[in-house]
Amino acid sequence: MTTWPQLRRATNADCEPVKTLVFTVLDEYGLRPDPDGTDADLDDIERSYFARGGTFRILQEEDGSLVGAYGLYPLQNHTCELRKMYLRRTHRGRGLGRRLLEDALASARELGFTTVTLETASVLKEAIALYKRYGFVPCPSDHLATRCDQAYILVLQ
Repeated sequence: MTTWPQLRRATNADCEPVKTLVFTVLDEYGLRPDPDGTDADLDDIERSYFARGGTFRILQEEDGSLVGAYGLYPLQNHTCELRKMYLRRTHRGRGLGRRLLEDALASARELGFTTVTLETASVLKEAIALYKRYGFVPCPSDHLATRCDQAYILVLQ
């Protein structure tokens, strides 16, 4: 028996639904989308993530609706950045954020990354608590996205 929602690899056919998810969640928290900057990677997920050696996965319901997502964006020195990890309000509090993060960390290991970084905003308290539970620690960053005020790092075991 298949359990829903399910994770799957994203394609460029998912670009618009992913943007809708990301921009909706940002709006809920009073954060501004940046389609010409920080969020430009969503215009071509395949080129922005897969062609660089990363991944982008989405969580979808049986009816095809997109309820969550995350991307692993390769940097240098076996490091990737966890990006665009968002979950619809209707699906929060059910362990799905943990499921997304566990899948992201497993994918990072499979892809050969040894370090995962992320940038976030202090208003995303639930997400920050989740990251900390999984061992992410604050770190300095020389290039925070405009809506972010914190950076974290995790060295994979």
